[in-house]
Amino acid sequence: MWRALDSIVLNIAEGSDRSTDKDFANFLNMAHTSLNEVVACLDLALNDKYIADAEHMEYLNKAEEMANQLTAFRRKLLHDSKK
Repeated sequence: MWRALDSIVLNIAEGSDRSTDKDFANFLNMAHTSLNEVVACLDLALNDKYIADAEHMEYLNKAEEMANQLTAFRRKLLHDSKK
């Protein structure tokens, strides 16, 4: 899970240095994919009883918020790149 969490941040950082918004949007998509990996790890942690239901829901809500932010940012970049 730590590797997937790190990958979210690292993809955003790497993408921010790209020359076009379209390239940056691609890295935001990869960050979103890593976030999906984190969610899968949270599901496994719940199934294996490493975390409680309440903790699982708290993290899922935070992951959904982050996913929405990544999606909105990606859409804005792609919309702006069409201008």
